[in-house]
Amino acid sequence: MNAAPAHFTVALLAFDGMEALDFAGPFEVFTTASRVHARTGNTEAPSDIADNPISESAKALFDVKSYANTCRAVQARAGLRVLPDADFTSPPVADLLLVPGGVVDRARHCATTLAWVRRLHGNSRWTASVCTGAFILAAAGVLTDQPATTHWEDLADLQQQFPALDVRSGVRWVATGGERLVTSAGISAGIDMSLHLVATMAGTLGYDGMALAERTARQMDHAWTRHP
Repeated sequence: MNAAPAHFTVALLAFDGMEALDFAGPFEVFTTASRVHARTGNTEAPSDIADNPISESAKALFDVKSYANTCRAVQARAGLRVLPDADFTSPPVADLLLVPGGVVDRARHCATTLAWVRRLHGNSRWTASVCTGAFILAAAGVLTDQPATTHWEDLADLQQQFPALDVRSGVRWVATGGERLVTSAGISAGIDMSLHLVATMAGTLGYDGMALAERTARQMDHAWTRHP
């Protein structure tokens, strides 16, 4: 019997006030990448995807779960409701922690949320944020004096509130610590960053990560900005 294929766990933070696409965009990228990978074996051309249905028994390359302070529905910005998979009492060990942005005032001042972010970051291989999720990482002490970015409207506030950070403007995302810590600008930049992470993470397993990311972007009909 063949051994189960290696895969990655992705933990998405969910909180009231999060930007819906900051959360759903990365979710779509990683789950679509799993479908594309299973359909193609990472070897077929993108045109073959529609003719090669996914095997239901295949282990997803990216196992994506959402976590919140409680298991009740989280209300995203503008009212979209999201039911998290688990609460912070669950002991996830994630390869990637991903923190969305949005209206982050409550989340960034919630001791329980910050403690969970610190704990998961300490046990993850990669940590990433979209948009104002960078404020949560900074408040948790994950971002300290590294290069970082956020939504263009919030760059000055991030620099003022966390003056030790090297806040970068005019970029889609910033990777530091050998890709260990990645921050992105707003919404669509989070999708571009997530595709970058697909390429990076899949590459560590010996797959052609760039090809997988390109196929994923094509499947999503997304014009991927490949460079930050």
